[in-house]
Amino acid sequence: MTALPTTAATRKMPDCYHCGSDVPAGAPWRIRLDDREYPLCCPGCEAVAHAIVEGGLASYYRFRTELPERPNDRQAAKAETWAIFDDPGLQARFVHPEGDDGTVHATLSVDGITCAACAWLIEHRLNALEGVAASAVNLTHHRLRISWDPERIALSRILAEMAGIGYPAQPWEPDAAQQRLQHEERMNVRRLIVAAVGMMQVTMFSIPLYVAGPDEISADFLALFHWLSFALATPVVLFSAQPFFRNALRDLKTRVLGMDVTVALAIGAAYLASGYAVITGHGDVYFDSVAMFTFFLLFGRYVEGRARRRSGHSGNALSGALPLSAIRLTEAGQERILPASELAAGDRVLVMPGHGVPADGIIEAGESSLDESMLTGEYQPVARGIGDRVTGGSQNIESPLTVRVTHAGADARVASIVDLTDRAFASRPRIAQLAARMAHHFVLQVLIISVGVALAWWFIDPQRVLWVTLSVLVVTCPCALALATPTALTAAHGRLHRRGVLITRADALETLSQLDRVIFDKTGTLTSGEMSLVETRPIGDSDDALDVPTARCVAAALEAHSEHPIARAFRPFRETTVNAEEVLSRPGQGLEGWLGGRRWRLGKPDFAAPQAFPAVPGEGQWLLLAEDGRPRAWFALHDRLREDARETVEALQARGLAVELLSGDTPAAVADMARRLGIDSWQAAASPEDKLAHLQTLQAGGERVAMVGDGINDIPVLAGADVAIAMNGATDLARTRADAVLLGPRLGRIVEAIETGQATRRIIRQNLSWSLVYNVSALPLAAMGFVPPWLAAIGMSASSLVVVGNALRLTRHVPSRRVGSAAPRLVNA
Repeated sequence: MTALPTTAATRKMPDCYHCGSDVPAGAPWRIRLDDREYPLCCPGCEAVAHAIVEGGLASYYRFRTELPERPNDRQAAKAETWAIFDDPGLQARFVHPEGDDGTVHATLSVDGITCAACAWLIEHRLNALEGVAASAVNLTHHRLRISWDPERIALSRILAEMAGIGYPAQPWEPDAAQQRLQHEERMNVRRLIVAAVGMMQVTMFSIPLYVAGPDEISADFLALFHWLSFALATPVVLFSAQPFFRNALRDLKTRVLGMDVTVALAIGAAYLASGYAVITGHGDVYFDSVAMFTFFLLFGRYVEGRARRRSGHSGNALSGALPLSAIRLTEAGQERILPASELAAGDRVLVMPGHGVPADGIIEAGESSLDESMLTGEYQPVARGIGDRVTGGSQNIESPLTVRVTHAGADARVASIVDLTDRAFASRPRIAQLAARMAHHFVLQVLIISVGVALAWWFIDPQRVLWVTLSVLVVTCPCALALATPTALTAAHGRLHRRGVLITRADALETLSQLDRVIFDKTGTLTSGEMSLVETRPIGDSDDALDVPTARCVAAALEAHSEHPIARAFRPFRETTVNAEEVLSRPGQGLEGWLGGRRWRLGKPDFAAPQAFPAVPGEGQWLLLAEDGRPRAWFALHDRLREDARETVEALQARGLAVELLSGDTPAAVADMARRLGIDSWQAAASPEDKLAHLQTLQAGGERVAMVGDGINDIPVLAGADVAIAMNGATDLARTRADAVLLGPRLGRIVEAIETGQATRRIIRQNLSWSLVYNVSALPLAAMGFVPPWLAAIGMSASSLVVVGNALRLTRHVPSRRVGSAAPRLVNA
């Protein structure tokens, strides 16, 4: 190796500041030291160099006399693997745009996660990297959702950093992730079996010592029993307890005290002390306690993991909802089977009975019933025919369908739902953050207390120092405290998802339980959004007035550029040869565009013809069509009320919530709707700015407000609400701004979401209270020597199972039989 001078000023540096390798041209990897930047050859060297400098060991570079050894082939291959993920073609499969600022996001599958401390470490380390916008760990599914700026940091650097702290990651794919979970579960079962067999056999050799006492057994048999126990406990410690030691070592390397640190200390100390006693013939033996609490710890975690995976099963099932293959129809009508991932917008596919719909699209031929329960939570099949939209992942039941694909693969609705589900874990509720901090600091306090207990018992009874200290370490392990919040949140998310409510932000559940008011939009929210044109009235003299077909054709050409539910009423009158140009949408007002060299407006009267608009010809919802500011035709629209709208309003009012109707429609239409629903507080002709100002006035008065809407004109007020709820037919932009999305048409799901939010808050408080009471009660008992190690293991595992079991009651949450009936209840509550 080339010797390096000891001063940075005179040092002649090789290409790579860390290892001395050649640095590729244009390599982005750098390390900054002593106000200077030095080049690095690969993300592996960058990760190690940053870990050294940020760990306070920068003197290593200042005083080293030779370069480190070159990495071996395996390390080089690993660095090359990370660099592969910077390939744009590969990233196109799993990296998606995040926002207008150029950031992107991806979901990664992470190995080695065991508890909330792992999630804290990963997020803390990644969020400290320059260029990383946000990172959040889904503790239940072992997934990481990360957002970053690709201009400032490469994905390979992120993956290298993950591997550097002991959590290797790779792009998440449902099939691969499921295989890893199954492999992990099989290994956990094997470890559990070894621990169970070892515990039973070691206990068998320990029973004679407890019953007869060591003085009544011959020295030869006593030595034989101890050596046999030693042999049987060894695979329990080295194989079954391996995850505890591995995780503890990783936590110590990263200077984060996780709960596995106390467990590993207890198991390791008891095993080593017992082994020393057997070899030297002096001291007490604790192999039975070692095997016993290893078994109970593993059993508790196995049950926890199974329960949490089961509660989150709906999310995984949705990830694989799209079928793997599809039947694409050629222009000649020939059938070709191909992977569903190769479909593109515009393709025509044949969906046979019993098969899944491979992508979002519109039915061009055929009529059938579709099972959409996995997406909407509604278990009754729905009829679909020509012109109807179908969602990828639905199951065709009766007849063949020909579907024109509109969105496929990552653009399909199922993919967006999975992405929104992952986004729900991108931020944690305040109570979850508090619990994570408590668990993190509690471990340090336990270690300090354990040292104090050991010192005290050294003077009281030196022979009992070890097992009393072990009991303190085990019985106070904050597993229950760490599981209290994430388990309840996961169970609640799974329950609501199965009922057709998708929570997209974690804070939504907490806020839903504290609402004071619910504000509804009218069109597409309290109504079905299935608008129909019931009357057209031309304006003007018979010689000068537009004929009805022309008026409808002009209006349809303008509405072709809108996603508002009103546009659907004009679709039957659309003519492909008539196209409007430069169409602008005025949210809450209407549409404006050019057609035939003239400017046309369609919408509210004061918008369409601001200089001289006529009086509305009757009750209901009327739109005015104007040509260059001159009124030309009235259109009467009808939108039926949702079936459960009145029951939903009554149910919310019965729970003490104020209900309000806030709409941009005419006062007559809004007043009639409010009267039919029993809503006393309403506001009509409200622009998006008016809606937001009204919302902010309520919030300034101390109210927590939920807004329910579906259109582009609702986006400002949705963004400003404490909880934003988007309807199932909402625009894509409204869904991305919402905190919760209804996957089905039932408004009553809002009441269920509020009930579940209240139940979740109650369960979390119960779990945190139980965890704190258990630890506060168990600690003095263990410190006084009343709790042996094996009983401490049972107590710790039992406390965790109590917390998990209590949280899983949310999966069996029974909503009110009637939407408007009395308070919610929990099974076995």
